Amino acid sequence: YLTATGRDKARVALVEAYAKAQGLWIDDSSEDPVFTDVLELDISTVVPSLAGPKRPQDKVELTTAAPQFETALTDIFNRPSDAPRAAVDGQKFTVGDGDVVIAAITSCTNTSNPSVMLGAGLLAKKAVEAGLTVKPHVKTSLAPGSRIVTEYLEKAGLLPYLEKLGFYLAGYGCTTCIGNAGDLTPEINEVITKNDLVAAAVLSGNRNFEARIHPNLKANFLASPPLVVAFAIAGNVMVDLMTQPVGKGTGGKDVYLGDIWPTPQEIDENLRYAMNAKAFRANYDKVRTDPGEFWTSIRGTTGEVYDWPTSTYIAEPPFFEGFEMTPQAGAAPGFQGARIMALFGDSITTDHISPAGAIKESSPAGLWLKEHGVAKADFNSYGSRRGNHEIMMRGTFANVRIKNLMLPPDDKGTQEEGGYTLFQPGNEKMAIYDAAMTYIDQGVPTVVFGGEEYGTGSSRDWAAKGTQLLGIKAVVARSFERIHRANLVGMGVLPLQFRGADSWQSLGLTGHERIDVVIGGELRPQMDVKIVVHRPDGSQQEATVRLRIDTPIEVDYYLHGGILPFVLRQLLEG
Repeated sequence: YLTATGRDKARVALVEAYAKAQGLWIDDSSEDPVFTDVLELDISTVVPSLAGPKRPQDKVELTTAAPQFETALTDIFNRPSDAPRAAVDGQKFTVGDGDVVIAAITSCTNTSNPSVMLGAGLLAKKAVEAGLTVKPHVKTSLAPGSRIVTEYLEKAGLLPYLEKLGFYLAGYGCTTCIGNAGDLTPEINEVITKNDLVAAAVLSGNRNFEARIHPNLKANFLASPPLVVAFAIAGNVMVDLMTQPVGKGTGGKDVYLGDIWPTPQEIDENLRYAMNAKAFRANYDKVRTDPGEFWTSIRGTTGEVYDWPTSTYIAEPPFFEGFEMTPQAGAAPGFQGARIMALFGDSITTDHISPAGAIKESSPAGLWLKEHGVAKADFNSYGSRRGNHEIMMRGTFANVRIKNLMLPPDDKGTQEEGGYTLFQPGNEKMAIYDAAMTYIDQGVPTVVFGGEEYGTGSSRDWAAKGTQLLGIKAVVARSFERIHRANLVGMGVLPLQFRGADSWQSLGLTGHERIDVVIGGELRPQMDVKIVVHRPDGSQQEATVRLRIDTPIEVDYYLHGGILPFVLRQLLEG
């Protein structure tokens, strides 16, 4: 692999020598290695699969994708099974539930696999030759992680066929997978939102959490590049690609997936275009010598210390404001009279907590950008503005699909979505950011309650940073994702875990209560902590939870107010 991708000969030799010296090298003459655990996979059970519609771990076999989505329409999305299709203003086509409106060959991982990329190109070639076209409501794009991909697709003669189906090169790097697909047309956006349609994206990306791909798309499926092309042609995720036609080709003939699916031999014949060391070296050299006019036009600052010029993209963060050499947390941290900021269900992801996609114009972050002279067309995304805490703290818990169960459902039983809370006292509905700033001004601490797998998903540091900047002192959940739990501790936020079958539901919380967190004695890893619930009627209830500060060094981090002040104090003392 290293040789075929143009690595330096000396480095290739070094890797080989190191692998042999460490006992990592294996070939036909090697003894069978001894493993602690051996996992067996019956490859006859492997079938074409998707993941979705909301999480990458939710596997869907292609054979059952259509009926599963039909069930999800009513069970998950609360849509009638017979909802009519809606007309698109100024267009001759209609859009309905399950329609694919984004089809993207993208991501750093799938596009690094020549077999599936060549497979997508070969499928496109056969589809074009069969007379198939992409449905008019589908926005298509090709965004590989490297220039080498478009080069070998071009040399194999496959790029023109992808382009005929609309898969033109959009750029290199993170696009649709991180919410950088660009917007849909105003007409498509309007018909989706006006009719509350469950439209879909199909992409060869790594993540598909709610509102990550596009704020108006409720269903997002991860698929291989060839299947992305196939679904773009089929136009709807409820088309059973294993039994139904992908579309109608020349002369109205039904064309099935098996008619256009490339054979292993066809892919192997084209691999010679992909594994070309000379091409890899030439492309990498071009990145260094000719990065492009936009890159070279960027002017950097000079000097030994960054002077923080005014920018809506990067700003000096407040994490060291009021810094002192002596920690202020004390030996037995706890707090009283906290208000509940949110009551969440299971699987609240880091994308829910700190979205990476588009910034809504009416959101606190959007309003801040407009106040600072940024036009909506230049909002960009949360991910691109992660260097500015003013944006990111306003974006915390601002995912358009997040459900704060403090807010009552509507008459149809549908839970309201979006980053809102009920400010107490008074039960006033407002954005979580606005409520957080008011609580901070009043000196009132806040807590968040969650269910299972709190913080699952991408290891996004801003999910913990934003939580801290909103003045949230603790997150109480039934379980935590490993990295997010550690990040909360690193930002000085207490992760507290319910014991046994306890939950915020079993405590009967509504969001009107006040919460005390009582830590008896010296802070210790995984110690028992008492929470006291004070209800509006004057009654109170106690529950024991487990402190999920898991190690002694994490205790030190927390007592210092987080890992950042801890490290700074260590450096200054040294």
